[in-house]
Amino acid sequence: DVLCVCSLSGCLITDEGCTSLASALSFNPSHLRELDLSYNHPGDSGIKLLSAGLKDQGRRLDTLRVEPAGVRWLRPGLRKYSCQLTIDTNTVNTNLQLSDNNRKVTRVEEVQSYPDHPDRFDHWKQLLCRNGLTGRCYWEVEWSGRVYISVSYRRIGRKGNSEDCLFGINDQSWSLYCSNKGPHSVWHNNIKTSSSSSSVSNRAAVYVDCPAGTLSFYRVSSDTLIHLHTFNTTFTEALYPGFYIRPGSSVFLC
Repeated sequence: DVLCVCSLSGCLITDEGCTSLASALSFNPSHLRELDLSYNHPGDSGIKLLSAGLKDQGRRLDTLRVEPAGVRWLRPGLRKYSCQLTIDTNTVNTNLQLSDNNRKVTRVEEVQSYPDHPDRFDHWKQLLCRNGLTGRCYWEVEWSGRVYISVSYRRIGRKGNSEDCLFGINDQSWSLYCSNKGPHSVWHNNIKTSSSSSSVSNRAAVYVDCPAGTLSFYRVSSDTLIHLHTFNTTFTEALYPGFYIRPGSSVFLC
């Protein structure tokens, strides 16, 4: 007998697909121990049929993943993984001004009257979002000027001007550098990789699949995603979106 793990996560499976899956498994002599149907829409009836089929064959699943589930996961493309980012105001450097319901961040000369906090970046003009990402997530950002669109582990340094605190320059963070001419490069652990497109839009997208260990950056042009770069790694902690904003620049969370 063969111990079997089957991952069908995000494969656009419906209740009809579950019926076909149950039929296929009935002809498979292996012992299925783990089945991942997350990010699909198998429906209650589909799951019941699949479970009943496995039970009839005397099989027992150690793990059956069906969440998250719903109709939204049947839409093609990455936007179905969209998440609403919320800025962690306790991390915002005092030369960054928040506006538009904390959706826009602008680099300013005048120091903002934010309270002292151990999580606040006190040198680099950076911030993190509250969202700790452990699954699949997609978001879009518009920028003006020169910005670094980043993701980071929560434990990145906050105090002083060391490289341990700067997005993309250490092993705890990854960044896409953009200017008014478009995306230029991606950064991780102080290694720069050129990455650009001919599109003239000032909107970028980020997609992360934490379990799969992939982080992808895109240019958004007329509702089309233009792939710029994908990092393949193993994420050991939750990821937090963040931004590093240069003088005269701003970002807007779409």
